[in-house]
Amino acid sequence: MGFMDSLKGIARAKPDAIFISKTELKKKLLDLNQDNLPFKIEDGGEIELVAEWKIVDATWYEIFAKAGLEKTHKIWLSFDEGGKTVKVLEESFSVDWRAGVPSISLKAEKFQGRSIGNKSFGVGYAFKGVDPLSYGQVYNYRFDVSEMKNPLIQVINNAGWDFVPVLTKKKLI
Repeated sequence: MGFMDSLKGIARAKPDAIFISKTELKKKLLDLNQDNLPFKIEDGGEIELVAEWKIVDATWYEIFAKAGLEKTHKIWLSFDEGGKTVKVLEESFSVDWRAGVPSISLKAEKFQGRSIGNKSFGVGYAFKGVDPLSYGQVYNYRFDVSEMKNPLIQVINNAGWDFVPVLTKKKLI
């Protein structure tokens, strides 16, 4: 991999890799769906495949508030068999909201493009019901985007294809 490829996030196919068809590559990527990996790969509709890591999806009730936190990270994959490339777009989305007495707040964030690295972790404690003695941990998560991207890159490159990040969904199609 050259210096410019590295700056662009491109991962080139292994020189000795034998090129396989788009159908075979999609099957190999879908075969990554295993319990020991923290993400799932599914049909992406118009964009061929999507890998998604649901970092945390937790809701709970407190004495004075209902709180929720949801985060997701997706990698959209589109195949160009003639160019032997898999175009990829990363997308992260999080919502953090709290409603109660005396305030209401909502925070939403979205990222789309190519991530160089992304690590996060969180632990949340709250009252889990009406009983004030039921205070405890309601979620605990950690996330490292490389744990999701590296298996995808490895399968793609070993299949004779290049992994090419793009910045918008229009560039995927």
